[in-house]
Amino acid sequence: MPITALDPRTALVVVDLQRGIAGSPAAAPVVAGAVRLADAFRAQGLPVVLVNVTGGAPGRTERQRPSAPRPDGWDELLPELGDGIRVTKRTWGAFHGTDLHEKLTAEGVTQVVIVGIATSKGVESTARAAHEHGYHVTVATDAVADGDPETHRTSIERIFPALGETGTVDEILRLLAATAR
Repeated sequence: MPITALDPRTALVVVDLQRGIAGSPAAAPVVAGAVRLADAFRAQGLPVVLVNVTGGAPGRTERQRPSAPRPDGWDELLPELGDGIRVTKRTWGAFHGTDLHEKLTAEGVTQVVIVGIATSKGVESTARAAHEHGYHVTVATDAVADGDPETHRTSIERIFPALGETGTVDEILRLLAATAR
């Protein structure tokens, strides 16, 4: 369902926009959208959560994982995102094994707007867990990206509408401005 409303205590959750993941030119539109939203959320006194990843779940997979250590600074959040509540995760989703739920609860948050990379992994896992924790979920469809266009499309068209609402950065900004009045 397209976005209809923002709760008075909505938080922006920015997933994995860090040097080793979102430092490429292909990520520029996602970063730009995230920065616009972060600035607007801060201007309204709403929480901005910046999530980075430092590892991966230990279970076996069919896909080979990189065996070489990641370069220094790989997990550093992009500086243009500014300040916010910091959460470091070691799996795809921002809730598992972190204190994100407790931090959102302490802020009185009832809704999350999620942006970041990768749509079908970190963003989708975070959206699923947010939904399961009872948050109203909104995904900014033009501020998420994935290396696999098919899984990106599936997440946008099939998964996210089952978990909450979707909208563009501009649609979310319009609702945010209207909510502030």
